[in-house]
Amino acid sequence: MAMVAVTATAGFVSVPAAAEPSVDAHSVRWTALHDGPQPYADVHIDWDVPIRMSDGVVLKANVYRPVKEGGEVERQPLPTIVNLTPYTKLMTNLIDTALAVPGLQPLTVRLVNRVNLSRTPVSGFGDLLHAVDGGTVQTVLGLDRDLIRAGYTQVVADVRGTGFSQGAWDTLGEREQLDTREVIEWAAAQPWSNGRVGMSGGSYSGINQLRAAENAPAPLRAIFPVEPGSDLMRDVVAPGGGVGTTFLPMWLSTVNQLKLIPDVQSMLKGTFDWGWLQERMSDPASNVDLLAQALLTPSLDHVPPALADALDENSYFRRGIEGHPERITVPTFVYGGWHDIFANSATKLYNAIPLPAGQKQLVVGDTYHANPGAGTGIPGAPPRLDVLQRIWFDKWLKDTDHGLGDFGPITVWEQGGGWISLGQFPQKDLNHRRVYLSAEPSGTAGKAVYDGSLTMTAPGERQTLTVAPGVASACSRDTAQGSAGMAAVLDVCAKDSRIAERNALTFTSAPTTEPTVISGPVNVHLNAVHDATDGYWSVTMNDVAPDGSSKVLSTGQLTASLRAVDEQKSSRTPTGDLTEPFNPITLDSVRPVVPGEPVALDIAVIPTQAVLQPGHRLRIDVFAGNSPKALAFRPMLNNTELKPQHLKLDPSAPSFVVVPTNRPLD
Repeated sequence: MAMVAVTATAGFVSVPAAAEPSVDAHSVRWTALHDGPQPYADVHIDWDVPIRMSDGVVLKANVYRPVKEGGEVERQPLPTIVNLTPYTKLMTNLIDTALAVPGLQPLTVRLVNRVNLSRTPVSGFGDLLHAVDGGTVQTVLGLDRDLIRAGYTQVVADVRGTGFSQGAWDTLGEREQLDTREVIEWAAAQPWSNGRVGMSGGSYSGINQLRAAENAPAPLRAIFPVEPGSDLMRDVVAPGGGVGTTFLPMWLSTVNQLKLIPDVQSMLKGTFDWGWLQERMSDPASNVDLLAQALLTPSLDHVPPALADALDENSYFRRGIEGHPERITVPTFVYGGWHDIFANSATKLYNAIPLPAGQKQLVVGDTYHANPGAGTGIPGAPPRLDVLQRIWFDKWLKDTDHGLGDFGPITVWEQGGGWISLGQFPQKDLNHRRVYLSAEPSGTAGKAVYDGSLTMTAPGERQTLTVAPGVASACSRDTAQGSAGMAAVLDVCAKDSRIAERNALTFTSAPTTEPTVISGPVNVHLNAVHDATDGYWSVTMNDVAPDGSSKVLSTGQLTASLRAVDEQKSSRTPTGDLTEPFNPITLDSVRPVVPGEPVALDIAVIPTQAVLQPGHRLRIDVFAGNSPKALAFRPMLNNTELKPQHLKLDPSAPSFVVVPTNRPLD
């Protein structure tokens, strides 16, 4: 693609800091195609269409069909896009109705484009706001009127047990997955469908797409998931054994409240479904028992059922939240964000999908869960998400290729640089290098608990450093990530870790003399000692600028007793260092922690793409906690007693980071 100064097809091209990437010629043409005149004039809606599942439960869907210039609804069969949402299609319709007001959407985009907070302390608010002009609404909602007017039918259905659909919410479970396939088959069989079906939507709806594509019914031809997760245990439920105490309560509260909104129109008509009400009252707070047990169960002696299921890799719950992208058989376009709650999954699921480049595409932005698409649709950037979605569906559902083969297949925002194209991830010609944590002061983090160094050679002296749980981590990029981006407004927290580092041990390299690329997964290996029978560690990998600001590139966490590594699912260097440790996070994998005895911990850091510009430094921050983003499961948290934790820097058993770079750190 021509998005960068030089085309990159199989390798990597980095854009120098001073260079302005050229606009991709396809981007201009594709955007004009999406935003320009369409063959249809308007959109017709069939409300609350009943879809009966094989077990008798009725789901409710809105069907959006194109209307001709004279007002006639198109009767010829067209490709169909399906979206299943747990957030009630009523919300989708309300937002769509507002955007359908003549002139409102263009006006909103123009106003957003005028907002420039880049030099203010709240530039993070501007970053969130610019999701509006990145095609977020149309792709996350799974409803784009321009796409319908281009000759598509869209079906938006409430997931079982949510919205106006009957049944009990079976969160990503086998029954819900079967529902998704049955809705696809139903849509393909309708007279307004030509039998070729795609899927759209973001977050939960994106996960539903992946599940459907893993066991794809014949009509499903393509999916466009925005910010989907694949391995939800390691994405957001409890990565490293740290329960998502910021995101999970917020998300569960949202879904459980929205699913209680009744169908007022049916009440007025006298056709209200009283069975719907009975089902809602039987389970008004789905999955809250799991969260409560994870946070309130005092010990592992008598683990209650919901928590036991969460810590059993063979349970119905775990099977539902664990994806199998290696089973996907339909063309898949994934959008993810480096600081999204599902950032751990984006690159991994792309690599796991057994399709050739082109039949799978990946775009990863510098975004949180709340602002997908921010930064797209501007000069030097990929097209907006709704534009990419249109081009993707045209190719796979209409056999109309607009030149998509020249795009990507991997397009990412390189942190510290700009938009680049890759032929693979991690990029070619990198080596995983062991960089040691040293007690030698770097002179760059005077307010940290300890200011250490990163060195290419092992330290020669033994030293023990101590760090205790604290509250400064509340002002951090981890908190911003855990809140889906809502806490990213204050730059002093989300874009600079110096406040959070007051509770951290920091280890900082010398300044780089040449651009130094980091691409792929990172492992932080700690030689730890605990005063209690458990410990909880959090680490971040940071880019330290010459002015001293410290910006988080990626993050990881681990409960010491859940340190067991599944070798079959992990990766190592030729010399044996873990590069991507996989922790089972099960009751069976719990390992004892003996107070006073060293224990080796390998903490998986979410894969990323970044470049350290000349004069910048790499930093590893080590914390004894990660609140409010996450807490250890309550039994393990109790075992930590919130006591200080110790890091041993020992030449015979060193602590180090295994980081993939294109050159050694100076």
